[in-house]
Amino acid sequence: MKEPITLGDVLSARKTIAGHVIHTPLRPSASLSEQIGSPVWLKCEHQQYTGSFKLRGAANAVLKLSPEQKEKGVVGVSTGNYGRALANAARNAGVRAVICMSELVPKNKVEGIRAQGAEICISGTSQDEAQKEVDRLVSEKGMTMLPPFDHADIIAGQGTLGLEILEQLPETDTLLVPLSGGGLLAGVALAAKSINPAIRVVGISMERGCAMITSLQEGKPTAVRELPTLADSLGGGIGQNNQYTFDMCADLTDDFVLVNEAQIADGIRAAYHDDQQVIEGAAAVGIAALRAGLIDNPGTTVVLSTGCNIDMDLHKRIVGGEDVDLMAE
Repeated sequence: MKEPITLGDVLSARKTIAGHVIHTPLRPSASLSEQIGSPVWLKCEHQQYTGSFKLRGAANAVLKLSPEQKEKGVVGVSTGNYGRALANAARNAGVRAVICMSELVPKNKVEGIRAQGAEICISGTSQDEAQKEVDRLVSEKGMTMLPPFDHADIIAGQGTLGLEILEQLPETDTLLVPLSGGGLLAGVALAAKSINPAIRVVGISMERGCAMITSLQEGKPTAVRELPTLADSLGGGIGQNNQYTFDMCADLTDDFVLVNEAQIADGIRAAYHDDQQVIEGAAAVGIAALRAGLIDNPGTTVVLSTGCNIDMDLHKRIVGGEDVDLMAE
């Protein structure tokens, strides 16, 4: 039986990763505050090393490996940002890393991972197919699999974001958290609610292929078809044998919200024009939900802006107002 993840694990993770991650800024958004009539702050985790929050969990997990595990190397599946983070953490620790991805991962993210020194394996058109190569390397080479979200050390590392936010803004009423496999939401909600049980945590994802929300609606981990989306970092399944995040998201989340592609594009544009921030689609879902009026009575709100690893040609088209059509399958 697995041991539950606790606030103590998150506090331990903060000590472990100190010096390996940035304490990212929390900045007010005047435009969003005016629009909803309550204070809105952006937690600028897109300014993290490697350009996303994923480094927190990856660094915690790599630094806690045994010497034997470090000798044989690590392998993981990724939609891009986790791969970059795991590659960075492994390189800094002198550990071999292999990142397995599907053909849907944008080229800029693949190249970003390669630039961090990891070996790349592209396999199939879904994370589940890429996972098969991960399983082979574990079986044949003895490598250690570090999954992108459903792992105690990963979740605890992501939870350090929750600690930071409540230290920076103790009066926070609502946290808007991008939701994919649930490692971020689980960690942040655990930390935040351990400190302030009254805080409201809202998980936000895209309409096109959100595996966690579908799974929670079905009452069990459920496979969904992965589709092209501006929020590509939120793609992928949660794993049929999910150990942690399914239950933690069910227990710790107060509400779930879905946004469409037009709303995500609007969030990217608003971040750029109103707050001078370059962010990717997955990082824009909280802004998108606020601007679309999908969050009732939010009060003092913190939007987790989680990554900036967007193809800059695509970003230019979006902020220029082009109707970017990603609906073709």
